[in-house]
Amino acid sequence: MDILKSLKLIMTTVLLLLISAIAFSQKLAPKDRKTEPDHTIYSKIRGRDYQLYISFPKNYSTKDTITYPVLYFLDGEYAFPTTRGTREVLDWGNQIEDVIIVGIGSGLNFLSWYNDRFDDYTPSRDTVWENDASYGKNAILKGSLTTGGAAEFLKSMKTEIIPFVDKNYKTNADRGITGHSAGGLFTAYCLINSDGYFTRFGISSPSFWWDNHKLLNQAVAQFRENKTWDIPQTKIFISCAEYEGTRFIPAMQKIQRSLENADYKNIELRSQIFESESHLSVWPANISKTLINLYGKK
Repeated sequence: MDILKSLKLIMTTVLLLLISAIAFSQKLAPKDRKTEPDHTIYSKIRGRDYQLYISFPKNYSTKDTITYPVLYFLDGEYAFPTTRGTREVLDWGNQIEDVIIVGIGSGLNFLSWYNDRFDDYTPSRDTVWENDASYGKNAILKGSLTTGGAAEFLKSMKTEIIPFVDKNYKTNADRGITGHSAGGLFTAYCLINSDGYFTRFGISSPSFWWDNHKLLNQAVAQFRENKTWDIPQTKIFISCAEYEGTRFIPAMQKIQRSLENADYKNIELRSQIFESESHLSVWPANISKTLINLYGKK
């Protein structure tokens, strides 16, 4: 009897598995929803391709002479879908200026994107960090990462990427830039070394810890020593997340206080710490605030 019971149990289990397999085989598989770039251009300066993802204001037309400001945002391949959807909603509500948004991406997969961004977005080389194979959840192979390419990436933006956009679309000289984490560090680098090329800066969770706070210390000294700053009227929105803790928040607040103490008349500074957000969750939460603070209608 025990053998018969066991056989019945086995047959019942097999039957249930077959029924489940048939049922699930009838379900639809998810579609590949990869966002394709509008353009891919090769940078001779950086020796790599960059993908451009572009979102236009709702009234953009080639049949008039209207030109538009442009916001460039980093990590384009990952941030573009959320950014495009957010700007479309804000456009519908007539909450922001008409602005062209250009996402700049690089890399063919997660690993190459990760390597490229730390090369492009860091303003100084850190060989100890480069060889830390434990960083990034073991995504980085020891010795495969290079850093410190921010100056060259900025040069590529100014002489290759942005001229391409200006040539092909109805842009004007009102340019903004925004980025998160290492991208926030690069955005801050562009601000600190500002020559008026960009006049709107969205600095999200900047990685000021990089290279023992080298860029942060440069900024604080620069703002303390210079009583005036000969740049055009400029907007800055700097932010962090509540759960980013001591690695991010004190550094953000330090540069914020330094700018406030400098009291530059041509700087409009706003800041925010997003409640109940982490380092990763804050980026989508931050997008609408960045657009509103940099391009919001009064």
